[in-house]
This record gives sequence, C-alpha cells and structure tokens, in this order.
Amino acid sequence: MASTSSRRSSPPPLLQVNVALPAWPAVDRARRRLDVVRSATGRLATAAGAVAAAAGLFTDGFTGASLLATAALSLTGLATLRLWKPDGHQKATASVLYLSPGVGLAAVLIGERIIAGPHWSEALALTAWTVGTGLLRPARLARRMVSPPPAPSVELAPVQEVDGHPAARWWAQNVAVDGGAAAGTVLEEVQRTGEQAMRAIIRSVIPGEPVPDISVRRLSALMDIPEDLISIGPVPGRGAAVRLLHVGAADEEQDAATIWATRIAPMAMQGAVLTGIRIGRPGAGHTTTATATTAQRTETSTEGDA
Repeated sequence: MASTSSRRSSPPPLLQVNVALPAWPAVDRARRRLDVVRSATGRLATAAGAVAAAAGLFTDGFTGASLLATAALSLTGLATLRLWKPDGHQKATASVLYLSPGVGLAAVLIGERIIAGPHWSEALALTAWTVGTGLLRPARLARRMVSPPPAPSVELAPVQEVDGHPAARWWAQNVAVDGGAAAGTVLEEVQRTGEQAMRAIIRSVIPGEPVPDISVRRLSALMDIPEDLISIGPVPGRGAAVRLLHVGAADEEQDAATIWATRIAPMAMQGAVLTGIRIGRPGAGHTTTATATTAQRTETSTEGDA
C-alpha cells in the first residue's frame, strides 16, 4: 500500500523545453570589453605582486601593506566571481583556482619576512610564482570556467560568385545575402537539364562549415516555382559543405531509336529507319553497330537506240 500511494503521489516527469535566448549584440560587445579590462587588470596585478615580492627580498617595510592589498584584491575578485552563480563543484573549483595566485603571493611574502636577508630559496619562490601566474593565469581560467565570454561575432563577407552563370549571379543577389534563404553560400556548376529545369551545386563560403538548412518554401517564393519541383539533397561522395539543388522537371532520356527518328534522320538520312543496335567492345570481336534500312525510290529510265 505504501509503495502504491507513493507512486500515486509522485509528480509526473517534466517535459524537456528548449528555449532559444535572443542575441543581444550590444550586451555581447560590453561583455567582451569587460573581459579585456579584466585581463589587463590581472596582468597589472601580477606585475605589482612581483615588484612587491622583489622588494621584500631586501626590506620588510612593504610586507604588511602588500599582504593587505593582496587579500583585498583576491577577496573582492572572488566575490564578483561567485556572485549570482549556482553552487556546485564547478563553483568550488573555480573559487580555489581564483584564490591560488593571492595565496601563493602571500606565502612568498611571509616566507621573506621569516627568512632573514636575501636567500636563494626566496628568489626561486618568487621566480616560480611570477612565471607560473603569468603563463597559467589561474584567476582568468577560473572566471571563464563559471562565466565563459561570448563568442566573437562573425560577419560574413560579401559573397563573390565564382560561377559566371546568370543563375549564380541571381543566387548571390537574392538568396545568399545576409538574412536570405541561404546566406553565406554560392551556386556552382549550373547545368540545364530541361526546357525549364536545372541542377547546381550549393557550396558554403566558410571553410569547414556545412551548408545551412535552406527553406524550400522560401526558394519557391523567390523563384515562383512550385515547391514539389525544388529539391535539395546531398552530393554523392561529398561532405555537408556542398548540397545538390534540382529545380524543375528534367527531360526524360529518350531511346536511341527515338533520337534517330526525331533528330538524325530528318536532317542527315531522310527515310532511314533504325532497326537494330549491337553493343560490344572494339577489338574483341564485337563492336557497336547500328543497322538502318532505307526506303529508296526506284526510277525507270528508257534509253533510245543510237
């Protein structure tokens, strides 16, 4: 009974909902500028700490002020790092990583205060702290761990069609524009497959990026062609950076007899009818031959006696 009641009282599982956050270019630019300012501040703080520790090798007059400044900067930065961030292992790891430069500098300063006079161990500790902090930058890594910077915006350069076909130029001006149905693409290898049909290759202009999902409805509206006459699919043997476009209904292939009767015989061999085709390999005793019969007109002429 207890298990049954617990099953009845348990709430149903929540459905997964994917929410697309709107892009705010102004906010992203402000965050990138703030990241640059933080980076410069960290470099300056590292240099100031190295100078303070170097002075501590010879005098103890700046040790107290250096320790207070190190503690104040580290705790203030830690507060901004943890502000409005959810608790968890990532937050705890980032906090320890952020405090490591300040704790290391404080250890160097206290060691200089304990050891009388300049000593090689103090110089070694100072060198290790300066090089390690300058190269690894633990505080910057910790901040990026809990608050990654926004990705830099990529502006597509104006598409320059590499194919001089009119369809390629139309594509670049109407479809591949920014905000168009296939932004950042070009149309290549345009081939006519019928009276009102064509095929072409759609290629992405960004190396290593796939062709974006193209709306057939938008292409249908732009071309004023029914949707069922437009198809976009993969190119056999190629990757996702290219797609195959078919527009219109291609002409059906005609057999050899029909082509002979409609295209060859009327102009070159009037009255000839193709009766058979034999296909083979030249030199192997079999060749490709065609047999035709010609309806000839018989004329009778009478010659007089000389």
